[in-house]
Amino acid sequence: MANIVRQSLTAATCLTAVLMLTACGSIAERLNRVGKEPELSAIENPYSQPGYRPVALPMPPQVALNSQPNSLWQPSRQTFFKDQRANKIGDILTIMISIADTADMKNTTARSRAGTEDAGLPNFLGIAESQLGKVLPESVNPAKLVGGSSKSTSTGDGSVLRHETINLKLAAMVTQVLPNGNFVIQGRQQVRVNAELRDLQLQGVIRPEDIQNNNSISYEKIAEARITYGGKGAVSDLQQPRYGQQIFDAIFPF
Repeated sequence: MANIVRQSLTAATCLTAVLMLTACGSIAERLNRVGKEPELSAIENPYSQPGYRPVALPMPPQVALNSQPNSLWQPSRQTFFKDQRANKIGDILTIMISIADTADMKNTTARSRAGTEDAGLPNFLGIAESQLGKVLPESVNPAKLVGGSSKSTSTGDGSVLRHETINLKLAAMVTQVLPNGNFVIQGRQQVRVNAELRDLQLQGVIRPEDIQNNNSISYEKIAEARITYGGKGAVSDLQQPRYGQQIFDAIFPF
């Protein structure tokens, strides 16, 4: 039992040390930003960014298409002279993001358990009766040597009520054309207002035919969409719990 307690204390100490080091790094970053505005990231080539990997998805068999080389009109064009929609790597299109999400969930759990155990040794070849008086008080009852009972009750009640509304427009770039003709898009937008930096990022896969005539597409037509909207700065720092509270909540078992 002592070894288990010692191992638990050691694990808790190591976890606390790791959390403290992480917190110290975050504190140093925040102290470095004192009196300064959040910096905007540089415009970079997505291919050169760390962790970038080309998207690979299951593709249907390639089918030979009639490109109609002798015709002045192509079925994919929306205008006779020139199609203004994005159609190759490096082209830019507008993403229309309009999210209205509402969630209302409730959950109640109740559990109760009770148990009782009794054990005795009234007779065992005449040995128990004659020897118990030497090691136990004379008033001991051999028929009730061991007795135990347990009772546990737990009740849980949880609810979630969330309303989210996001209306944004974002310009994204075609970074890859898949073998079936679909486009991989990626876009990022940063807005700094006073000391608060807002960062909007989007990634996903779209079909060229879903792009509208004004070179825009709605977010619900983006497959494998990854949309993040967050920020950092004075307001975001105030919305986060203190590091001590986060460490306490992580290691406190009750």
